Amino acid sequence: MEQHEITLGQEVSRRVMAARLAVGLAQGLLLYWLYSASRDVLWPATAPYAMVPLTLVMLVLPVLLISSLGHLKPRQAAIWLGSALLVLLALACHDVWRDAQGRTLMSNWEHKAVYSPSEMVALFSVVFFFIAHALVMAGAQDRRLVAAYDTYFEAAWKLGIQLLFSAFFVGALFFVLNMGAQLFMLVRLDFLHKLLRESWFNVPVICAAFSCAMHVTDVRPAIVRGIRTLLLVLMSWILPVAVVIVTGFLCTLPFTGLEALWGTRHATSVLLGTTALLLVLVNAAFQNGDAKVALPLRVSARMAAILMLPVTLVAIYALALRVQQYGWSADRVSAAACLVVAFCYAAGYVWAAYQYETWLRPISIVNVIAAFLMLAVLLALFTPIADPARIGVNSQLARLAKGRVSADKFDFQYLRFDGARYGRAALEQLKQRSTGADAAQLRSGATAALAMADKDRWQLRKQFTAPASLAQNLTVWPAGAQLPASFLAQKWESLPDQQKPDCLTGKNGKCDAFIIDADGDGKPEVLLIDTPQPGSGQLFAEGAMGGWAVIGTIGYENTACKPLLEKLRRGEFTLAAPRLKELEAGGRRIPFKPPFAPNEECDQIK
Repeated sequence: MEQHEITLGQEVSRRVMAARLAVGLAQGLLLYWLYSASRDVLWPATAPYAMVPLTLVMLVLPVLLISSLGHLKPRQAAIWLGSALLVLLALACHDVWRDAQGRTLMSNWEHKAVYSPSEMVALFSVVFFFIAHALVMAGAQDRRLVAAYDTYFEAAWKLGIQLLFSAFFVGALFFVLNMGAQLFMLVRLDFLHKLLRESWFNVPVICAAFSCAMHVTDVRPAIVRGIRTLLLVLMSWILPVAVVIVTGFLCTLPFTGLEALWGTRHATSVLLGTTALLLVLVNAAFQNGDAKVALPLRVSARMAAILMLPVTLVAIYALALRVQQYGWSADRVSAAACLVVAFCYAAGYVWAAYQYETWLRPISIVNVIAAFLMLAVLLALFTPIADPARIGVNSQLARLAKGRVSADKFDFQYLRFDGARYGRAALEQLKQRSTGADAAQLRSGATAALAMADKDRWQLRKQFTAPASLAQNLTVWPAGAQLPASFLAQKWESLPDQQKPDCLTGKNGKCDAFIIDADGDGKPEVLLIDTPQPGSGQLFAEGAMGGWAVIGTIGYENTACKPLLEKLRRGEFTLAAPRLKELEAGGRRIPFKPPFAPNEECDQIK
């Protein structure tokens, strides 16, 4: 190990440092050029097959080059970076082809679209190349296609810590620069403050600082190894706590049943996260297999390796139930891909846990196999091989064709907004449907979905409660009182989301509705307070031209006071004038707020 540090120090010379800084600065300048083109609505931002590949390549490839300098021979670096470039171009072009949707901006009095990589492609490209680069660096160091596990362990953790501390260095640098700007502002010099607001300065500095930090952490392997060891030791002592919690959860399932688990609608993601946590903590204790581990941690690691399998199986069952009920969607396909990798880990770790004479030594084999599996799965998901949108659209159309879902309940909006080009092509086909009993309804639904704008996506995904079911969501007080008919008939879709309690939408919410005349005009107002978990209360009043709107709110500190709510339900309250008059200036009224929190007096209510 010491020889490795000496060799590394000889390889990473001043010339390599200059090359890394030059690459970082060039990356910053090119990214600024792309940013300015997007800001000013100029080429290449308006050309998706130019902008998306350029952006993705500029985000990933320079970092790979910076990390490769001083470690890979020129021929090795050229082969690796050339291969990475081809993969990035393939991912970017597929991203554009499947769903090239840009932001529409104004340029020279003309609306144009500017493009960028989708968030999922950008995120998982980083994950893909983190894994691939660690494998390549380890293989190059051992001069083998498949390196020793100890080399993989060193390469992966070193790269991860380098990236983490490089990001921290950039953040610390800008913290100092902003502090300096504030100091100069004290003496009325704003040059640094203005400079930090300029993208032409910020983007190159961020990239150059990041490359500098990558170099500094590269030439100090002992420091990186010390940080890694400390981090892994601390994480490993969380393992017994995690084992106790997960064991307790699994032991309660035979008594509580799985119905409550399925009712959450996000059981699969939580269980996947639990499996990932156990995986990380087991590896924190195992490390490269040669670390000295205390007996409690050895026992906990073995138990955690066994617990991963039942947790993963429950997650698979949860996903299977959702697929059986509603078919495949893009999210469910992505979850299934994650479960394939999770099951590989879980099954392998159970096998490793029962190899008593080697104390989890087979984990090293499982980790390497799973790393290559993850690369294959990610490559399949973000290419036409297993595009989640294509699989989801085909599944929904198959359910419609087999009669598992009727035309009136078919989710046309899913095809429009989550099906990418496959969904829009399917809607075009449904729009031309001329045979079948539901042909007219399918044509109408497909036509309406195709006419929807992208900005309508999130509003249309919300399901609002019909007036008939709205009354069932409300408990009216005082007992026997009736809600105004106009309140029940109100179209709540147009009301801002932050002003709508859950009981006014299709979220199965419940509210207490208090009928009071808050302004003394002889017309009732309606105060809604969420139950059983109270939030802020909204007071609704009907306007002179019709339509109900929020005219006031009650804070959580009051709605969470149970004695106060009981008083309101029994009608034991009066309407009183405010103790302090309000300030009025320029047509605006400003009330005085008390200097203490009202919930401090909650316990005094009897």
